[in-house]
Amino acid sequence: MTFDRIAVIGAGAWGIALANVLARAGRTVLLCARDRRSGDRLRDERKSARLPGIPLEESIAIAAVDAGLSSYDPILMAVPAQDMRDVALSIAPALKQGATVIACAKGIERGTRKFMTAVLAEAVPAAIPAILSGPSFARDVARGLPTAVTFATRDDERASALASALGSATFRPYHSTDVRGVEIGGAAKNVLAIAAGVVAGRALGASAAAALVTRGFAELFRFGKAYGARPDTLTGLSGLGDVILTCSSPRSRNYSFGIALGKGQRPDAASIGGKLVEGLFTAGVLVQMAEERGIDMPIARSVDAIIGGRTTVDEAIESLLTRPFRAEG
Repeated sequence: MTFDRIAVIGAGAWGIALANVLARAGRTVLLCARDRRSGDRLRDERKSARLPGIPLEESIAIAAVDAGLSSYDPILMAVPAQDMRDVALSIAPALKQGATVIACAKGIERGTRKFMTAVLAEAVPAAIPAILSGPSFARDVARGLPTAVTFATRDDERASALASALGSATFRPYHSTDVRGVEIGGAAKNVLAIAAGVVAGRALGASAAAALVTRGFAELFRFGKAYGARPDTLTGLSGLGDVILTCSSPRSRNYSFGIALGKGQRPDAASIGGKLVEGLFTAGVLVQMAEERGIDMPIARSVDAIIGGRTTVDEAIESLLTRPFRAEG
């Protein structure tokens, strides 16, 4: 299997970063902007305010989302998780039979409580769904800094071939068939990152931060096992690796949102600095799914309660600190 013609849907920071790294690897890349005006500006200026100082590679073609996609495979969906279904439905008629459509967003769809590959399977039934996830900031990828991620789809041969097509010396996808495990790590770590940000915003110290992330990862691990994830996936790049990155850097939107909450601020309900915070949409769904399987997730539950206004930051901290002593596990 060869995959030399690749389309990226979504011309935000992540879409541009992926398009750049693929173009540098010698692939033929089409970048589709969801907003026609933004696409025209990107085509003319070859740069975006989303990634200041980083030019778009000259070989990348720019088009609208409704442009012909029948000659491209795979299709990378660099759009927010809550928009995934609508965008996938819009491009479905243009795709060739059996094309691989790759979700590049980390989240769970509200309402349906479906992970991204399940959303793609329903919206684009003629395609093969896949997921790309792992510890990666768009700016690092766009600049060509070394990054390792996980790529997963059900068929091992296809996963291996696609990982080779997407990869380069500085962008290294490790392939897997544990689709659900990769999706769980990417979605759950966003909620944990908000909690880690709250600890930083409250200036509770490095020891508290280490404890929070460790116990939060234990929650993620329990949730993942209950929903069929492989342990090696949860401790890999798309699980523990993404937790380490997202729970330690203000460049993470979820972490930054948590910092603001910890400082007593009340940012816009969906964004920080105008950028979408996926963990806000995931927290409630994650808690509901955990409760259905009897999974103990006190940190995720506290984040959901803070976001929903059912408790304050101080009350949530007190609740966690006064939990009964127990064996670790």
